[in-house]
Amino acid sequence: MNLTLEALQILDAIARKGSFAAAAAALDKVPSAITYSIRKLEEDLDVLLYDRRGHRAKLTSAGEELLTQGRNLLHAAQDLENRVKRAASGWEASFHIVIDGIIRFEDLIPLIKEFEQQGGGTRIRISQEILSGVWESLITGRADLAIGAAYDGPDAIRMQGEFQTRSLGNIDWVFAVAPEHPLANAAEPLSHAAILEHRAVAVGDTSLTLPSMTAGLLSGQDTLTVPSIQAKLAAQLAGLGCGHLPRRIAQPYLQSGMLIEKKTSANRLLGNNRIVWRSTNKGKALQWFLQKLNDPIVQKMLMGN
Repeated sequence: MNLTLEALQILDAIARKGSFAAAAAALDKVPSAITYSIRKLEEDLDVLLYDRRGHRAKLTSAGEELLTQGRNLLHAAQDLENRVKRAASGWEASFHIVIDGIIRFEDLIPLIKEFEQQGGGTRIRISQEILSGVWESLITGRADLAIGAAYDGPDAIRMQGEFQTRSLGNIDWVFAVAPEHPLANAAEPLSHAAILEHRAVAVGDTSLTLPSMTAGLLSGQDTLTVPSIQAKLAAQLAGLGCGHLPRRIAQPYLQSGMLIEKKTSANRLLGNNRIVWRSTNKGKALQWFLQKLNDPIVQKMLMGN
């Protein structure tokens, strides 16, 4: 290969400093060494990188392209060097957290800010899935840590023994309908038969390969499936259906009268939401988050209690 990182660094220094002489000073080289390196690079590539007809050498179109793409390579090389150093220190180069739809991203922000102060350099990626989609992210290796995973997970998780889980807590759910909904004035507690006559609003499971999970639905009930908790809230505010909502999300609308809380003959089963991670992962980022997520105050914040 004719290109070297040193040659690209020289090209970059000339562009940043404005001249061959200034680049030589910045790189602690003699000017003749800079001139030789550029000449050698032109010969190896068989292209003219500088137009030397004027008072000052100017990059040709080929030189501009090499400078632009070369800087990308220099950045990538620096990133690789940093990743290697982080791996040697025990910090993961990148760390992917998947959260269930019941977890609000804004509640994670204090944790992320505190994690940044550790100086490990780990890149954090956060995605959101629903129900089985959370577990699927772990099984397929797309996530390193799950926060808010529902129930105990599919058999594929429990039987493999590759994952560890810990309880995060339970959401306080409220059954709510819009004032104009037929159930708003129905006698309480609402029976299963009464609820079954009306459409439920449910957040759709995002798994592509695992069996779908449902929560708070009655067998045979007509269902409007939406993509998120916020969409479920909007649908119920519009009177499109009934169902359970996290109390912390519904509370402002219950107070304003835009939603009506209804008692039911049987409360929604607690989801026992969990933290899940791969047993073989011993990285410092994972250990830091596990320690923080063991704090009851953090758990209550994430669960909205």
